[in-house]
Amino acid sequence: MRKLFLLSAVFSLAACNRSAPAPVAGGNPASAIPYSVEITRTEFGIPHIKAANFPSLAYGYAYAFAQDNLCVIADSYVTVNGQRSRFFGPDASYVFQGNGLTVNNLRSDFFFQQIIDEGRIEALLAQPPPAGPHPEVKQAVSGYVAGYNRYLRDVGIANLPDATCRGQPWVRPITEIDAYRRFYQLALLASSGVAFDGMFEAQPPAGAPTPGAAYSPAAVTEHLRKGFAELAIGSNAIALGKAATANGHGMLLGNPHFPWEGSERFYQVHLIIPGRVNVAGASLFGAPLVLVGHTESLAWSHTVSAAYRFTPFELTLVPGTPTSYLVDGQPEAMTAREVSVQALKPDGTLETRTRTLYSTRYGPMFSSIFGLPIFPWTPARAFALGDANAANFRYLNHFFEMNQAKTSDEALAVLERTQGIPWVNTIVSDRAGKALYADISVVPNVPDTLARTCGTELGQATFPAIGLPVLDGSRSSCAWARDADAVQAGTIGPANMPRLFRDDYVINSNDSYWLSNPEQPLTGFARIIGNVNAPRNLRTRIGIRMIREQLADGGKFTRQQLQDLVFNNRNYAGEIWRDMLVTMCRAYPGGTAMSSSGPVSVGGACDALAAWDLRDDLDSGGAVLFRRFASRLLGTQSLPQGSQGSQGLDPLIYLTPFNPVDAVNTPGGLNVLSPLVHQSFGDALADLNGADLPFDAPLRGVQFEKRGDEEIPIHGGPGTVGVFNAISANWVPGEGYPDIRHGSSYVQVVSFDDSACPDVRTILTYSQSTNPASPHYADQSRLFSNKQWVQPPFCEADVMAAAQSSLLLTE
Repeated sequence: MRKLFLLSAVFSLAACNRSAPAPVAGGNPASAIPYSVEITRTEFGIPHIKAANFPSLAYGYAYAFAQDNLCVIADSYVTVNGQRSRFFGPDASYVFQGNGLTVNNLRSDFFFQQIIDEGRIEALLAQPPPAGPHPEVKQAVSGYVAGYNRYLRDVGIANLPDATCRGQPWVRPITEIDAYRRFYQLALLASSGVAFDGMFEAQPPAGAPTPGAAYSPAAVTEHLRKGFAELAIGSNAIALGKAATANGHGMLLGNPHFPWEGSERFYQVHLIIPGRVNVAGASLFGAPLVLVGHTESLAWSHTVSAAYRFTPFELTLVPGTPTSYLVDGQPEAMTAREVSVQALKPDGTLETRTRTLYSTRYGPMFSSIFGLPIFPWTPARAFALGDANAANFRYLNHFFEMNQAKTSDEALAVLERTQGIPWVNTIVSDRAGKALYADISVVPNVPDTLARTCGTELGQATFPAIGLPVLDGSRSSCAWARDADAVQAGTIGPANMPRLFRDDYVINSNDSYWLSNPEQPLTGFARIIGNVNAPRNLRTRIGIRMIREQLADGGKFTRQQLQDLVFNNRNYAGEIWRDMLVTMCRAYPGGTAMSSSGPVSVGGACDALAAWDLRDDLDSGGAVLFRRFASRLLGTQSLPQGSQGSQGLDPLIYLTPFNPVDAVNTPGGLNVLSPLVHQSFGDALADLNGADLPFDAPLRGVQFEKRGDEEIPIHGGPGTVGVFNAISANWVPGEGYPDIRHGSSYVQVVSFDDSACPDVRTILTYSQSTNPASPHYADQSRLFSNKQWVQPPFCEADVMAAAQSSLLLTE
């Protein structure tokens, strides 16, 4: 090991001599701060980064991360600098994988260029903590930028190992503001990030109202319900306390359901500053802090929260002047900003594209969300988007402090002090066995009374149905309220947000805070944070049921049993529907069901379902048929799955109605008299026929992830049908599920005992590197396919014993 270390150091110094440090435009000169860091890689390419201070630690993180994923993050820096049209053309689009929305390049560029022109990020950075970043956070960002640029100098853009971006003009050294723009993009993921199109399209009307500009509050509500339900973000997390574990210490399962492609992926890393920081886990691309992970005595994860991060404000416009609006009877002019971006022409030259964007005291003007123009700008009224995360860089401070926390009490104190979590719940356990759930995050301060008294006609429809207020912008009294303990004006203070300590367990699977532990329901919070006494999604229900089953009759969890829970692939919809579906199937006269395209033979479908093991394992025969049925059926209902509600009230699907006293087990049964049930089954049969699949087809060979020419079979299934190991892939007619979109990503099980070294198992389902030439492009994906786990070393002696390479970087 000593020889390996010295050899790596020699190579490092040689690289320095080949390319002397150069100043970075807009940032600190690379020679202004001395950096020294050791990067030790263990199995599966996991970097253990050790330094004496935060700048050097972030320097090493950036270097290691760039070795594995430079092309993807370089593409993101193009995005946040408003330059996609310049390099990729104005008519092309990209998928903002963090929320699953497809975004046109030109519209994206105008959004980010406006932020740049406003100097919005610079203004946030100028604020003192806690509103602005801690000085050590700023130093770490400087180190991150220097480490990223050092890698580019060492390798050379023309020699990058990933052909995706090798020699491309859009790959360049970055500045500190580039890094902060990426951080800001992540903060807006669940708020302004879903309205890029709407901000671009929001333009004052010219002349008479456009036909079709009128809208129905019920239709708008339904569209919003569906849009929020389909956002491609979610997660599960379970924190166990001392009363629920075999050894009497804490234990945690973190199971984020995040994209398998793009820049909102996780990168696994271990960060060490001796005597101050020892944290392992995963970060989102471009964020040099552990976002889900553990220290020596604390483990945490996050799940996407049910709370809204924005509210529309409905404006009453000044007659004859559609760019002015009334507040308390007085006219107020909108701010008009002419924004220009460079766009690539077909002949390879550039042209300037310009558009005027408008904003108000409440936020930017917008006219659509999720792609539908449901907030029209007419001569009489228009809409502005109030985004609570538009002023949030505090989440950097949160994770900086969380990476050094040791107990669940400290974790809660960090949440309350920084108030920076942008769109997730926090689930925590510690060595002492204290489990914590909290949704102390950035939420517009709209008490229920304010939502009701200030709700417009549209708000009177959206708020009771899905919890989203639409506020009257013509009254200053309808602005967001102020809590005395809130760091950011207009957001809910921590005293008015839900939290729960338990000695047994807390759980969240993207429903609201209400049943974080069903034995102690949480109530009394503003509706904008989430609902209560409403159906839970099937993933929430199966999670609670599995915990209850393990703890029944005095049972406890071991680390292995918690691992087994997450990948057992039980299909809860199958558990409550399968038997009734088989009975229905066998009653078809003449063995023929009716699909939307005509009659289809039942054949062996009934026997295939009867023999199915009710799991979404790779070799579970009948799993594909049931999934097609359940996915089609649940796709027919109007009630959502996910952040702002749950399926369950539609009597055309369920036999037993929802009962809030028994929310874990209701609604239930299958209404086999429903035409929707019969058509969904017939369509499922047609789907398999169209793909030339037998009715007893298992997932193996049908659901897979492509890595080059390799097709890696992937177990798990949609969370919407109650599979805890949520895996989302689009059905491709005639093919199956050939590409995983999102789902289980960085999965960790952390168990504490009396040792200083926690007992940890992890799996990064899509592997560590996005470079097809890397040995770590698919290695963990193959492990995941076989339900195998990684046991990453944490204590120093274990890291050194497991080291496969070591690199000393100095500058």
